[in-house]
Amino acid sequence: MDKLVVHGGSTLKGAINISGSKNASLPILAAAILTGEDCIIRRVPDVSDTNYMIQILSALGADVERSSGTVRITCADIMDEAPYELVRRMRASICVMGPLLARKGRAVVSLPGGCVIGDRPVDLHLKGMKALGAKIEMEGGNITLTAPNGLKGAEMDLRGESGPTVLGTDNVMMAATLAEGTTIINSAAAEPEVLDLANFLNSLGAKITGAGTRRIVIEGVKELHGVEHTVIPDRIEAGTFMAAAALVGEGVTLNRVNQEHLTAITQAIVKSGHIVKFNEAGDSCFIQRGENPIGVDLNTSPYPGYPTDMQAQMTALLALTPGISVIKDSIFPQRFMHCAELKRMGADIKTDHGMAIVRGVKELSAAPVMASDLRASAALVLAALKAKGTTEISRLYHIDRGYEHIDEKLLMLGANVERVRV
Repeated sequence: MDKLVVHGGSTLKGAINISGSKNASLPILAAAILTGEDCIIRRVPDVSDTNYMIQILSALGADVERSSGTVRITCADIMDEAPYELVRRMRASICVMGPLLARKGRAVVSLPGGCVIGDRPVDLHLKGMKALGAKIEMEGGNITLTAPNGLKGAEMDLRGESGPTVLGTDNVMMAATLAEGTTIINSAAAEPEVLDLANFLNSLGAKITGAGTRRIVIEGVKELHGVEHTVIPDRIEAGTFMAAAALVGEGVTLNRVNQEHLTAITQAIVKSGHIVKFNEAGDSCFIQRGENPIGVDLNTSPYPGYPTDMQAQMTALLALTPGISVIKDSIFPQRFMHCAELKRMGADIKTDHGMAIVRGVKELSAAPVMASDLRASAALVLAALKAKGTTEISRLYHIDRGYEHIDEKLLMLGANVERVRV
């Protein structure tokens, strides 16, 4: 139960490397189940979510070795039941369902629980598996899927009430790689993490086209082989440090980024009056705090729109930006738990029905605050960097789920932070 102590008032300057994407790594690690040969995956971030996924693979019988950012996985002999005590810790563990079903003809996975940012059901995952011919039974909190005669290609639509499902698209795409015939996913998620998974699967020998668009076509193959793959940069970590640089930066350079993946985030930060410059290759960017920042309106939406995973961090930035900003989260309308903690620090925010109205204040004051989820905790760190005094952020395990050594990276940029064991 670590906490982060942030002494406000420092400015950020210098350069850091952005880690590999957590949200891309999780389904890619799970996809190694699809082959009995070695898979070597590079730039897997050292965060608790990837550690949980590695534990799940090991519990299923995989041989897993981790050395720095490289993970070697061999699933020569794999079981078909994922243990509840591991699955319950992380919702993304549901993405072992598709590859287990495709490889073994059977998969037993516990229903993931809800979370503080709202209900995130798996009905679209099951809709896709059923379309591929799986039989589904639910009992005692477990989902049992069987396909004794193998999966059959099918056409389906995976759009939900809040747009396409990212993990649902991942799950169906993985299952369909070994299905007989052609699978077409309409209303597919187009996020870069989905494309990275498709590229990994194609390297294994799958035949997938259209990934990164709303229509993905998968031609089933009989078997897949081992491969080496490097995970894409984490666009949410990059966006978080971009927001931090806009808040308290005197010139911050982020290396190992992808300019295309950051378009919506870049537009929001530039629109709010700050400077963002990419190099010619688009893999490094420089952020400078603007002299006349202004409030902006934001509405989260599926990629290529503004990501819900950057809503909280931008709220922290706008809380200290002159003017009125209106932030709507159409993906997770309940995702405003951070606002109550920001208000404890002096922010002027009103929330109602998936919307936050933010009136920028001149300064925040340090206060003991508590992280409620991964991105909310990042927002509190940003606010604490600017706040007057020393802020203690409890429940740091939330931020450790998705940010690799965030305290060390902040120290490299000149922040005055320390991790304290409680």
